[in-house]
Amino acid sequence: MSHLTGTNADLVARVRRIAGKVNAVERELTADASCTKVLQLVAAVRGAVNGLMDEIIAEHLEAHVARPGLSDEERAEGAEELLAVIRRYAK
Repeated sequence: MSHLTGTNADLVARVRRIAGKVNAVERELTADASCTKVLQLVAAVRGAVNGLMDEIIAEHLEAHVARPGLSDEERAEGAEELLAVIRRYAK
């Protein structure tokens, strides 16, 4: 059930920036950087992933739960899908 409409290019750009941050973590670990520097980079990765997750959750809610015209069945399915992902993410 795809719902990423007009913002796919923006989301892909965000994913690429996240990949760059992950690559920076790898580089610093390879270079034997200080724990503080590595932790700051990991925190930046986590923040970026959380921001991406927030945006995709919002788009899912708009498209599959709150959009006018959805049937009760479609709305329930969208809510169930989102709940499953949130439970997985929260572990």
